[in-house]
Amino acid sequence: MNLHTIDTGFFKLDGGAMHGVVPKSMWSKKNTADDNNMCNWAMRCLLVESGNRLILIDNGIGDKQDAKFFSYYFLNGDATLDNSLKQKGFHRDDITDVFLTHLHFDHCGGSIDKDGKTAFKNATYWSNEFHWDWATNPNAREKASFLKENILPIQESGQLKFLKEGEQLIDGFDIWFTYGHTGAMMLPHVSYKGKTVVFMADLLPSAAHVPLPWIMAYDTQPLKTLEEKEVFLPKAASENYVLFFEHDAQHECCTLIQTERGVSVNQTFRLAEF
Repeated sequence: MNLHTIDTGFFKLDGGAMHGVVPKSMWSKKNTADDNNMCNWAMRCLLVESGNRLILIDNGIGDKQDAKFFSYYFLNGDATLDNSLKQKGFHRDDITDVFLTHLHFDHCGGSIDKDGKTAFKNATYWSNEFHWDWATNPNAREKASFLKENILPIQESGQLKFLKEGEQLIDGFDIWFTYGHTGAMMLPHVSYKGKTVVFMADLLPSAAHVPLPWIMAYDTQPLKTLEEKEVFLPKAASENYVLFFEHDAQHECCTLIQTERGVSVNQTFRLAEF
C-alpha cells in the first residue's frame, strides 16, 4: 500500500466560526486571521494505492460554482486536484473509488464536473445511508453546505454505494462513524507502514483543534464532538496514530502525546516524511 497527499488548494473561512468558543486572543496565535477575520485553510485529500484499487478520500471544492459563490471563500494557491494527481503519476480516470467523509461542499465539490456529470467516470462513490439522507434532506442550519448539484448526480449516475458501520472498504481500511460535526461523518483508519493513519476530516480540522474545547461552531452537536474527541484522543496518543489533517494550512500530519494537562500535539510532519 502507498499513500499520497493530494492538494486541491486553499480557501478562507471565518476564524471565529472555525474555533468556536475559543477566544481570538488564543486562536490567532495558531491560525492568523486577515482584516476580515478570515483564516486560510487547506483542502487536502488522501490517495490510497492498494493493489488494483486507487481510493481518493474527499476531493475538495471543485470548480463548477459561479464567481459569486467562490467570492465568499477566497480560493487561493496554485494546487489543483488534476495537477496533484498528475504529479503522483495518476489521472482522475484511474480512480477506482471515491470515499466521501461527508457531503459538505468543500469535501465533495470535485465529485461532479461543470457539465453536471461525475468527475471520476470509472469510480465507485462511497457514502453511507444515514448521511446521504441527512444531506439530501438537510436541516436549515446545514442546508447551505449541502449543494444538490454536488450530491444528486452521484446517485443518478448509478456509481453510488453505501457503507455500514463496522464495514471495511478494503483490508487495512477501517471506518469510524462520528456524529458531532454532521450526521454520520466517516473517518478512515488506514494501516500503513506498521501504523494507523487517520484521515481527520472535520473532527479535527487542524492540529490547533486537538485540545478538547477547540470545537468548530459549524458542528451540529458540539457536545457530541467533545465526547468523540474524549474517546479518540487518548487512544490515538497511546497507540501512536498518525493524524492526517484535511484543513490545516501549516501541518499535514501529527502524532499525539498524553500529558498531565491532557492530550497534546507531539510531532508535526509531512506524510512523505514518515
